[in-house]
Amino acid sequence: MATLAANQTRLLATVLCTVAFAYLVWKISQSPEQALQFTFNGLSVGAVYALLAIGFTLVYSTVWFFDLYYGAAAALGAYGVFYLRSQQAVGGQYEVNSLAVNIIFGALVAGVVAWALHEGVGPRLRERCSPRLLRWLGGALAAATGVYTGIILAYPDELHLLLAPVVGLATAAAVVWLIYRVAVRVRRRIDPGADLRGMAIAGIGPGAVLGGYCGMALAGAPGSQLYLSWAVSCLLAATLGLALYRGLYVYMRERARTPLVMLVATLGVLLALTAFTTIVFHSAPRPLPDAFGSDPWTIGGANVKGFNVFTIGVAIAGFVGLLLLLKRTAFGKAVRAIGDDEEVAKVVGINTTAVIAVVFFIAALYAALGGVLSGHDTAIQPRMGLLLLLKGWIASVVGGIGNLWGAIVGGFVLGLIEQFGIWDLAGEWRDAISFVLLVLFLSFWPKGLLPRR
Repeated sequence: MATLAANQTRLLATVLCTVAFAYLVWKISQSPEQALQFTFNGLSVGAVYALLAIGFTLVYSTVWFFDLYYGAAAALGAYGVFYLRSQQAVGGQYEVNSLAVNIIFGALVAGVVAWALHEGVGPRLRERCSPRLLRWLGGALAAATGVYTGIILAYPDELHLLLAPVVGLATAAAVVWLIYRVAVRVRRRIDPGADLRGMAIAGIGPGAVLGGYCGMALAGAPGSQLYLSWAVSCLLAATLGLALYRGLYVYMRERARTPLVMLVATLGVLLALTAFTTIVFHSAPRPLPDAFGSDPWTIGGANVKGFNVFTIGVAIAGFVGLLLLLKRTAFGKAVRAIGDDEEVAKVVGINTTAVIAVVFFIAALYAALGGVLSGHDTAIQPRMGLLLLLKGWIASVVGGIGNLWGAIVGGFVLGLIEQFGIWDLAGEWRDAISFVLLVLFLSFWPKGLLPRR
C-alpha cells in the first residue's frame, strides 16, 4: 500500500513538472525577449534569496535550530543604510539620527569587543601578563571602540573621514599577514631554517605604504559614503547577531528541551526588533539612495541594470568565500565538527561557544547584505525582514536544507520560478507562487534538489 502511494506521488510530481516545462517552452517560443527579461530579473532577485539561504543554512547546519533573528538582520542592514544616508534619500536633511540609538549600538559593540578580546587574545596573554592589567587594557580598548562606533553613527556626513584610519590600518595588517603567510610557505618548501620574524618585519614597510595610500584615498572620496554605510550597517547587524547568541541563546539552549523553545524565543526577538524598527523609522516605506549601475542597459531586448549584475556577483562571491572558509580553514573544520556532534567537539577541545558565536556573526552579515541589496531595488519597510526570512527559508528547502550548494541553487531557482510564474499574472502573485512552491517541495521533494549528505 505504501509503495502504491509512493508511485502515485512520483507520477503526480512527474506530470506537474512536465506540464510546467511544456508551458514554459511554449511561452519562451512566443516571446524570447520577455523570457530573457524574466531570466535576468529572476537571477537578480534569486541572488538576494541565495545570500539569505546561505546564511540561514550555515546557522541551521551548525546548531540545528531556526534562528528567526535572521529576518530582522536583513531589515536592520537596509535600515542602517537609510539611517546613515537618509540625507541623500530624502534630499538635504537627515530624517533620523537618534542619540539613544547611537548609544545602544556603541554599547553593543563595546560589549562584543570585550568578549572577543577575552575569548581570543586573553588565553594567550594570561600566562605572560597580569590578569588585572589585561582586564583594564581590554576594557579600555572595548570602551574606545564603542565610543568610536557612536561617533560614526552620530556624524554620518564624515563617514569617509572617520573610517579612513580603520581602512588604512586594516589594509596594512592584511599586507603584513599576507607576506608572513608567503614566508611560511617558503620556509616549508625551500628553507626550513629561515627567520620568519625578519620576513614579517620586512612586510611592515609595504603594508604601511599601501595602508596609508588607501586611507588617504578614502578620506578624499566623499562619494564613498553610501558604500561605507553598507559595511557599517552590515557589521552592526552581524554584531547584534553575535551578541544575541552569546548573551541569550547560549543559556536558552542549555535549558531548552526541544528546538521549539528556541524557535519561539527567536520569534520573540524578530517581533521585538521589528517593533523597535517601526518606532524609530515609522511604518511608511523608505527609499535608499541610488547606487551605482542604476541606469539600465538594453541587451537582447531586455533591460539590465549594472547594480543587479553586481548583486548576482556578490551572491556568487559570498558563496565561494564561505565555501573556502569552511573547507580550507581550521575554523571551518571546527564548524563542521560542531554540526556533526557538538558534545564530541567540546570533548576534543573546540571552544564551541566562540565558534558558534562567529557562525551567527557571519550568517547575520549575509542576511544584512541581502537586505541592503534588496533595499536598493525596492523601498524598505520594517516588516521586510519577515518576508525575506521566509524567502530565504523557502530557498533552503528548495535547494536542500543544510547543504551550502543547495542554498545558492535554491535561491536562484526560487527567483526564476517567481519571475516566470507571473508571466500571465499580476506581480502580486509572486509571493503566492513562492509558498505554493514550498508546499510542492515539502510534499514531493522534502529533501530538496541537493539533499544534505
